[in-house]
Amino acid sequence: MAWYNESGAENDVVISSRVRFARNIAGYPFGSKLTDAARSEIIEKVTKALAPAGLETVDLVAESPLEAASLAEKRLITSEFADEKAPHTLLVDKDEKSTVMIGGEDHVRIQTFAAGLALKDAYDRAVALDDLLDEGTEIAYSETRGYLTQNPTDLGTGMRASLVVHLPAMTMARQIGSAARGLSKLGVSMRAFIGENGESAGSLYQISNTVTMGMTEEEILEKLTSVAGQLAESERKLRGTLKSDSFARLCDRVMRAGGVLSSAYMMSGGEFMGLWSDVRLGVSLGILTEPSLTRLDELLVAAMPANLLVAAGNRTEVASSELEIMRAKTVRSMIGGVKVSE
Repeated sequence: MAWYNESGAENDVVISSRVRFARNIAGYPFGSKLTDAARSEIIEKVTKALAPAGLETVDLVAESPLEAASLAEKRLITSEFADEKAPHTLLVDKDEKSTVMIGGEDHVRIQTFAAGLALKDAYDRAVALDDLLDEGTEIAYSETRGYLTQNPTDLGTGMRASLVVHLPAMTMARQIGSAARGLSKLGVSMRAFIGENGESAGSLYQISNTVTMGMTEEEILEKLTSVAGQLAESERKLRGTLKSDSFARLCDRVMRAGGVLSSAYMMSGGEFMGLWSDVRLGVSLGILTEPSLTRLDELLVAAMPANLLVAAGNRTEVASSELEIMRAKTVRSMIGGVKVSE
């Protein structure tokens, strides 16, 4: 079962956890300077080393651009990896909780996911794959600089830990900017998860470590877990204030969003994200009892453009209005309706 089909700890605020390791194979230049032949050699070596993990191999060169885009929407690969033209391969487990990108910016990028606040769980699975890679290949490593990576900011542990958090109350209170500035002083970045120019669709944000040198992997995880706890506490306090001070208006906003989300015939991506956020807030506060948070998080993936088109039989020539009809139909079928708390 994929992480977005599961319920995790602190899931009223923390939607998912991810741990990523950047690794390169000794004796080869970084990805930007690799020949196609060298890429193919690396793919063969890494695939062989990770064979005991039982991951499925996906040749992205043979996949359609639409299918690659759908994988990027699920965060299983990056958008850059989806667009790569040179030889590159994806290894993925059947539950889509662990992926290995081979032949991208770094030779190897291991990613593991978990629902809710579960960085340790994701980390343990990433380490297991990293150990297999270390046993089966020679990883580029320096005693003074740690793991050698294409991007200098990844030197050291080569690890990025990140969380996707839902912060609608902090967004309404215009506290995101001050929170992001405070976190940056702690070596933690906070950016819009979906959106541009700092504007986050659906009040979703990604927080991640920016420091990979001078700290152990465990220290990075502890810091990010602590930060997540502080953000969750602030968000819940603001939600409580919102509920006590403006209960009628909040209920009206949430119920209207639920009504539109469950009955609209057409729905743009931007409209969906706003309605989704309001309904998720309503469920978290107990104003709505259905749909569940897990179903809403599953819907977050299913309503993305490429995933809608793949589900419709890999259609490519679709007008924007037809895509909006497809999105609304998917939303209606997945949530059925909303149920108001008695």
